[in-house]
Amino acid sequence: MRASGNFLIYIVFALLTFNALLGCSDSPTNDKKRFSIYVMAKDASEYIISTNDLSQGEVDPVKTGAKVSPPQIWYDLIVKDGSYFRVNQKTNFFVRFNIRNNEFIPTDSVKLSQFSYIDTYSWLHPDSLLLISYNRKSEKVRYAKVNTRTLEASTGDLAIPLPVPPYNSMSVGFTDVWHQKLFAGYTYHSTRIPQGYTTSDTAYVAIMDYPSFKPIKTLKDTRSTYPGGTNTAQPNTFRDEKGDFYFLACPGVALGNHPGKPTALYRIKAGDEVLDSSYFFNISASPIQNHAYGLWYIGNGKAIIRSERKGLFKGMEDHYKVPHVAFHVLDLATKTVKKLDLPLDKGTSRRCVLVEKGLVYISINSDTQGNYIWMYNPKDHSLKKGLKLAGNLDYILRIERLYDY
Repeated sequence: MRASGNFLIYIVFALLTFNALLGCSDSPTNDKKRFSIYVMAKDASEYIISTNDLSQGEVDPVKTGAKVSPPQIWYDLIVKDGSYFRVNQKTNFFVRFNIRNNEFIPTDSVKLSQFSYIDTYSWLHPDSLLLISYNRKSEKVRYAKVNTRTLEASTGDLAIPLPVPPYNSMSVGFTDVWHQKLFAGYTYHSTRIPQGYTTSDTAYVAIMDYPSFKPIKTLKDTRSTYPGGTNTAQPNTFRDEKGDFYFLACPGVALGNHPGKPTALYRIKAGDEVLDSSYFFNISASPIQNHAYGLWYIGNGKAIIRSERKGLFKGMEDHYKVPHVAFHVLDLATKTVKKLDLPLDKGTSRRCVLVEKGLVYISINSDTQGNYIWMYNPKDHSLKKGLKLAGNLDYILRIERLYDY
């Protein structure tokens, strides 16, 4: 017997209503966990676990986490609203991944023309993402604007000068959109033998109109080089409460490989289109006395930075294997540095700092004290261990929010 049209409409409406109610029941206290932790085991396999609490307890990601496949994609992930995003370099597809039934699986994708790598990204709106990539094959600096909810995308070229000999590559180390202006920090590299990988002696900041991307001016500075870094791996920029923009220049051996230049912090004041001539925080000349990588703003004019310790490593291989990295709190106004009494860390590029309700969570890979999320309270400068990451782990590669509640 065939059902009437009105009855079919009723059935469809009822099903949609039921599904909507099911969706509404999916709250932070139910299935959605607030934080994501990405780790690498001793055998180089990688796992993701999620949790609502970084302050206590113990978890074994190898036993209970979702194994990541393909492996070794932690460096170029973007995390937002319970999803993980990256560009597949072979296919040029921007892929969304989700964890379902404890499996890390692709759930949607969109083709980005001539886009094989993400140099840097920035959020335009809660679900609107700006991606930047230098494509060596086409010799273009490409941009893509992606709606991370619908995966609709548009692409185009940026009018940033391309490398000329002796340089054959470049990096766009940061982008920041502020009041209809796009700020893009970049520099040039040589990857040719026998010189190997080197970076030019100049930091550049292109300023463009947004959203037209029409060039306005280019700032240049030779006091340091390699502004920003691949911020999918770790951040090196922020805006403070006043809207002032800070960026780290990273010439150390692990990023820019122009060690004769100092690691330094620059500032562009809110509303300005010039480097602040009164501000140059020479990190290498501070008590750190070396290069540093990674910059996290923790509020009230303070930031955290990770630095190398001289004499504890010999080369790039040691950067990843030997604990030699210390954490420091920077006072941006006084340009002073306070070392945190934490175990020495290892690994060059990690998303290892997260600020939540006035507390700072810091992941440490310690050969002597284990793998922990530590808690730092900026009010009383206290430190204590939080969540323990048990099992046969090498690195806690990423800690970040899955959802903004």
